[in-house]
Amino acid sequence: MNENFIHVSGAREHNLKNVEISIPRNTLTVITGLSGSGKSSLAFDTIYVEGQRRYVESLSAYARQFLEMMQKPDVEQITGLPPTIAIEQRKGSSNPRSTVATTTEIYDYLRLLYARAGEPHCWKCGKRIARQTPQQIVDQVMQLPEDKRVIILSPLVRGRKGNHKDVLLMLKREGFVRVRIDGEMQEARELKEIPDKQKKHNLDAVIDRLVIKPNSQGRLAEAVEIALRLSGGLVLVSVEEDKGWVDSIYSENFACVDCNVSFEALEPRMFSFNSPYGACGACDGLGNKMELDPDLIIPDPKMSLTDGAINAWRGGGKRMGMHYGRLTREFARDYGVSMTAPVETFPKKVMNILLYGDPSDAFEGVIPNLERRFRESDSEYVKHRIHEYMSMQPCPECKGARLRPEALSVLVCGINIREFTSYTVDRALEFMQNLKLDNERDAIAEPIRKESLKRLGFMADVGLGYLTLDRMSGTLSGGEAQRIRLASQVGSGLVGVCYVLDEPTIGLHQRDNDRLLNTLVKMRDIGNTVIVVEHDEDVMRAADFLVDLGPGAGVGGGEIIAQGTVAEVMANKNSLTGAYLSGEEFIPVPESRRPTAIRSKCVRLEGASENNLKNVNVSFPLGTLTCITGVSGSGKSTLITETLYKALMKTLHRSKDKPGKFKKLRGLDQIDKVIEIDQSPIGKTPRSNPATYTGVFDEIRKLFAKSEEAKIRGYTPGRFSFNVKGGRCEHCQGAGVMRIEMHFLPDVFVTCEQCRGKRYNRETLEIRYKGKHISEVLDMSIGEACHFFRNIPPLRDGLITLADVGLSYVALGQSSTTLSGGEAQRVKLASELSKKATGKTMYILDEPTTGLHFGDIRKLLDVLQRLVNLGNTVIVIEHNLDVIKTADYIIDLGPEGGEAGGRIVATGTPEEIVACPESHTGRYLAKALVHNSEKPT
Repeated sequence: MNENFIHVSGAREHNLKNVEISIPRNTLTVITGLSGSGKSSLAFDTIYVEGQRRYVESLSAYARQFLEMMQKPDVEQITGLPPTIAIEQRKGSSNPRSTVATTTEIYDYLRLLYARAGEPHCWKCGKRIARQTPQQIVDQVMQLPEDKRVIILSPLVRGRKGNHKDVLLMLKREGFVRVRIDGEMQEARELKEIPDKQKKHNLDAVIDRLVIKPNSQGRLAEAVEIALRLSGGLVLVSVEEDKGWVDSIYSENFACVDCNVSFEALEPRMFSFNSPYGACGACDGLGNKMELDPDLIIPDPKMSLTDGAINAWRGGGKRMGMHYGRLTREFARDYGVSMTAPVETFPKKVMNILLYGDPSDAFEGVIPNLERRFRESDSEYVKHRIHEYMSMQPCPECKGARLRPEALSVLVCGINIREFTSYTVDRALEFMQNLKLDNERDAIAEPIRKESLKRLGFMADVGLGYLTLDRMSGTLSGGEAQRIRLASQVGSGLVGVCYVLDEPTIGLHQRDNDRLLNTLVKMRDIGNTVIVVEHDEDVMRAADFLVDLGPGAGVGGGEIIAQGTVAEVMANKNSLTGAYLSGEEFIPVPESRRPTAIRSKCVRLEGASENNLKNVNVSFPLGTLTCITGVSGSGKSTLITETLYKALMKTLHRSKDKPGKFKKLRGLDQIDKVIEIDQSPIGKTPRSNPATYTGVFDEIRKLFAKSEEAKIRGYTPGRFSFNVKGGRCEHCQGAGVMRIEMHFLPDVFVTCEQCRGKRYNRETLEIRYKGKHISEVLDMSIGEACHFFRNIPPLRDGLITLADVGLSYVALGQSSTTLSGGEAQRVKLASELSKKATGKTMYILDEPTTGLHFGDIRKLLDVLQRLVNLGNTVIVIEHNLDVIKTADYIIDLGPEGGEAGGRIVATGTPEEIVACPESHTGRYLAKALVHNSEKPT
């Protein structure tokens, strides 16, 4: 077999139909096709898993027990397979200590930079602290003019009260003759103690008095060493000047002699918020703490005390209500405020007393009261209820910086490590490029700077320049997290590896596609094979080798429809991907767009300023399909998900989630419900599936319970649930498989011997509908189920909705844990579509095209347009031009990402956005609209 190819023979994993393919090595190969056609099964579940399995099996049995073992994929043979690395689409770490800087190892280099080239300053007075050796101190003193008179002193007491008898006694015993007390020279033998012990004193031992001469260096060195030993690292040099004696203090330790604070030696661990040596003691390096939040305690300041403005003091039972009612009446009487006036009209001082109490009065304050009850109560119910009024607040000690004050007072070019990590990748890259230190420190910093520049450069190259280094990994999207891992892999410089990537363009604006493609090409050019599962047109056109799977999805897919260069795939009449790439198939622009009554029929958000938003005022027209666009990091998710959605949820559905900062929200009387359809899993356990989530399974169980045999046996719908005792197989508890734990091999899942994977016991499976038992129904694809239940309206309508969003290939009982983010989002969309519409609902979707082929996007758009036609409002955060060009209204943010974003660049129809020269989206959208008009009708 030719070693220049990865040859896969007889691949049958999941829906693959005995696939045979030869993928050329050292190329950029893109695998595409309809959702569910088998792309991930071929790329990840077959090629990657086999490569990883072979690597792990080459290790010793001892090493294998520490590594994740993988089952051998269902494939006859794979030859020419190099070591494989998967860079998958998954959320970042949920660990609150994980940040962009720590994930990419940039923080490790920063810690080293600050420990080896940082300048420590006193965290109290801000004065620079320098550590000097005795020789350096002597050299500095010897630079004084010749014949200059100096006194070498050892500072023993600095600004401390007392008579200091023990210090004087020690000096006499050591043979010292003179001391200086509060600036006056005195004979040590004549002093027993310092008078006036209530006063703060300075006491210095006189070590030597000399005149600077070329031959006085030895004597000076001896005096300096004695002074340093006596004081524990400090020496005072008093020099005679015209106006009197002038003191200079030197230290061989990192210490501020004025504030009496000292540093330990600078080490990298001092700058780690994961180490007790560096972490803030109050928050243990987390930067925030769970604290009672005034905004949750009084969610609506327009309410009065009579109306129950203090939400945390409501609903605690009759006796508690009477008690708190009396407290608020007494408060209003004592502080001269009205019980019926909105609390927002209270003077600031009175509001502060209401929340935090009056130390000089009997009123405890709402927050101290809740804190005390939380601390003292044994009731879990009470603790849980009070916990609802808490939110993550910046640590009062470190103000969110996570580190001790010692670490924060070490500066490089005038900034501390916390300030550096608040920079975006682009700004940090610029800082490192311009970093210039003095000679010695510059030599130390150079190798650190080089490594940091490499990593920051890779991140900028994959379109992540807008991310701040202190951004928590858990807040990153799947695409951002994947591109960070991609940047890390590029930095490793491995050669001869097969990289398998899952849609790396997710969340990436078209403007940044070129930089991502350059990174993939660079990985290929140094001698790697890059296999990308992708739907993006730019990536497909850049591929050396394109593989199209299909022809359908699920059982209708799993075959190689076309393979070869892009031109060869476009020429293949069987390839749907080729048809879209060649322009034979396309998603048309609507003939007309819905009118937008921006002044009257809209929801208006004013003064949005969360994260990078710059006091944004924006109107969202109702009854339209609105797209929120802009380059990555421009503020789209902050505006929609963090601010608009949470504000609507708080007002319409009394949610306790705190929205992002804004001033006003108008037009709420025109909508009655808001629904976010995101890509989070539809269930956390394998027992959840599309049938259970959408409620279809309830109807199926009722149908089986109505059968004659079920009625005779007295079976209820509960009998047909695999989650409760009764009808399920108790040997596997309705799971269908048994999990066998192995020692250093992967856990093995074997089909349950009792039910043979059917989940139910024998008696339940005897009940049939149209010749099929309940387990066979769950194994049906949604497309098959639509036909099977075509005469049952409640079932048919729900199943047709699932098929309409492009999920015909998914099995009714498919575990939710095996669904992709895009599939989970479409299940949720179908669930909402099947509900009775009010016509006044706002739907919010975040990149619903994730994982969708051109053909699937067309189906999705039909569904979204149907929702709008019913009178609802659909707001979509999106980068896909096929979706953007079909929108009625666009809100484009930017102009750049991070701090350079957060503004409204343009609003209007797609044609109006194209006319805006500042809009990056408009530039690419113009091509899509022109391209569309040139396609055949």
